[in-house]
Amino acid sequence: MWEKVEEEMQEFKNEFNAESSEAINKEKAMAEFGDLLFSLVNYARFIDIDPEEALERTNKKFIKRFQYLETESAKDGKVMGEMTLAEMDIYWERAKQLREQK
Repeated sequence: MWEKVEEEMQEFKNEFNAESSEAINKEKAMAEFGDLLFSLVNYARFIDIDPEEALERTNKKFIKRFQYLETESAKDGKVMGEMTLAEMDIYWERAKQLREQK
């Protein structure tokens, strides 16, 4: 089953490589992305992982990290809309480290 996931990932990547000199065909890319998601969901079920629960956990993790980024950067006097991605990444990495320490 993992080979199918890899195959779909390659097809998704190929869609972007084929269109690199032109605008991306959004419809084709969306179709390939859907195929990739479908194969990942099937693989998750095959290894007894609930894909909805896994996604929900990731969403919650993202929200906590983003809230940390907002709170801690504000404490340092920074404004979210004015921060560079590199600056935000520092707070993001700190949030990840805090999670790992727990």
